[in-house]
Amino acid sequence: MSAAPDPRSLGHLGLALRSIGRSTLGALASIGRVVLFAAATLGHLVRPPFYWREFGAQVLQIGWCSLPVVGLTALFTGGALALQIYSGGARFNAEAVVPSIVAIGMVRELGPVLGGLMVAARVASSIAAELGTMKVTEQIDALTTLSTNPMKYLVVPRVLAATLAVPVLVGVGDAIGIMGGWLVGVTRLDFNSVTYLKNTIDFLEVWDVGSGLVKGAAFGFIVALLGCYHGMNSGRGAQGVGKATKSAVVAASVLILAANYLLTEVFFTS
Repeated sequence: MSAAPDPRSLGHLGLALRSIGRSTLGALASIGRVVLFAAATLGHLVRPPFYWREFGAQVLQIGWCSLPVVGLTALFTGGALALQIYSGGARFNAEAVVPSIVAIGMVRELGPVLGGLMVAARVASSIAAELGTMKVTEQIDALTTLSTNPMKYLVVPRVLAATLAVPVLVGVGDAIGIMGGWLVGVTRLDFNSVTYLKNTIDFLEVWDVGSGLVKGAAFGFIVALLGCYHGMNSGRGAQGVGKATKSAVVAASVLILAANYLLTEVFFTS
């Protein structure tokens, strides 16, 4: 039996294949580490002790402090969506669909996704930088020395707080986004206020809102999990913390978009 050819003998093709294989194995290894980290987090979540004070602080930090950016994003998105739908619907004499499509678009897709991305930009970076700095300054090692499990004290409260707070942010953002569409519809597009609100309520179903809230919970879990993962595995020095912060935001944003497609496929494809 002849021996397998040496990749170096294949020239540029061999080098390209080796690079692709190395990148693929590295990506799979990273996915495996994140999955194990998530499993460990869920395991610690159901076992005492639980640090309620740290959980409350994270609810305020992740939920309340993120409300302005989520609210402003939803407000302008709802207004822009109303303008775009009116402009497109005018081509088919279907301007009356503006209220219903704005409402459905906000609660099903734009509210959860944009809210999740805004939270990822703000919260994932903050968590990764905070935990990365704690690792660099050996504060995490000090917790272990004091017989405090870093996963229980640092990771579990943040993941649980984000999972519970982001759906609330999404719900508030949905309402603000619909209000933004209503403001534009009434002041710029000459809609009757009562008719606009009636069409919004008539065409909006309970599951439309519920699916967006479920997405928000999933996105909150993703944001906090990846922020904690990259922070806890940060490299040494300022460069390592900066790299962990960037990786947390990028990974959370991409995974939010991927999870959004999968959840939409599950919820709305018969």
